[in-house]
Amino acid sequence: MSLRKLRDKYAIVGAGYTSQGRIPDRSALSFYVEACVNAIKDAGLRKEDIDGLICYRQFQPVANDVVVTPYLLAQHLGIQPKILSQESYCARGHFLHAISLIEAGFCNYVLIVYGDNALSGKRSFVKGATNSEPADDNAAFGEFGRAAQFAMAARRAMYEFRTGPETWKEIAVCQRKWANLNPIAMMYDKPMTYEGYFNADWVVEPFRLYDCCLISDGGRACIVTSTERARDLRNPVVTIMGIGEHNTSVDIHQSDFMAGPTGANMAGKMAFDMADITVKDIDACEIYDCFTYTVEITLQDYGFFGPGEGEDWFKDGRTAPGGIMPVNTSGGLLSESYFMGLTPIAEGVMQLMGRCGERQLGAKTGTKEPEIILCSDNGAVFQSHATLILRRS
Repeated sequence: MSLRKLRDKYAIVGAGYTSQGRIPDRSALSFYVEACVNAIKDAGLRKEDIDGLICYRQFQPVANDVVVTPYLLAQHLGIQPKILSQESYCARGHFLHAISLIEAGFCNYVLIVYGDNALSGKRSFVKGATNSEPADDNAAFGEFGRAAQFAMAARRAMYEFRTGPETWKEIAVCQRKWANLNPIAMMYDKPMTYEGYFNADWVVEPFRLYDCCLISDGGRACIVTSTERARDLRNPVVTIMGIGEHNTSVDIHQSDFMAGPTGANMAGKMAFDMADITVKDIDACEIYDCFTYTVEITLQDYGFFGPGEGEDWFKDGRTAPGGIMPVNTSGGLLSESYFMGLTPIAEGVMQLMGRCGERQLGAKTGTKEPEIILCSDNGAVFQSHATLILRRS
């Protein structure tokens, strides 16, 4: 019950976007800087107001780039924050850290950012895993990085509760419909049909190409502050109604949660308890969708449907424009762009601010006008999970 004292006490006040897609001759640092500058401008703040800076996670540089650190980023922004932070792995505590810093009185405005030149720099995520086995040893058994690890989890789920491509096609096609309404989405002008989904090349069974998220150049940033301060700024107020985090920690090769419950279960319970609501109160979801299966298991663990019920739940365009439960309204990581958990979270903020143009929830898309949106973030292979419930104040 003590967590409920934080309900609606903090808000996300600015969202910083950059150009995205394939953008040659740009450094990762340049995307970090651009996203930060745009978030500060969007919130109506001065750069001197930023007293906390959190970089999402550290990757080794590509294309002869520099190593991006919060120190280097702060230097290029011309700011001197009280607090700097950066995750070296896939933990997803950034918004929880921001709230804690403000609650404790260390900071007033915390900037959270991620950027990369992954697409033009040809980043390989094979070595981005947190598991202890050498990548070359795993490759000897046919496992090459994240796609194979999530495919192993999805294959287990196919056995446990009979999910599979008939469910995942709905997720992929519905999210593409949202991307087709989003001019900045990488897949904006690329419609998808069920036939197109099934005709796509295999990546690693049971995943086809459109089961897998994009790789993108670009960046995304958000600013967290108190709701009281947010009311004095330019944008409509979007509060953090509930937040939860859970780290199952066990490496996917040793896990017993590939078919759930993942960390979404406990993180979701924590967030729903803080918000004092249930899934019935949610108007839309912005789910971390590195793979189609990730969307299914996350919503299942949140309690939207039970094991084995996903195929029926996703049918008939439930999550598409015009559906009764919109999911990943920007196109998500599958069809908009990949900026880790900041892709879904920024979209949730923009939807609640009413700033999403042709994809805006409400009359334009034949959906309910949103008041409460559920967002998720997943780290490693179900080893870390964060849940945010956002509300239009």
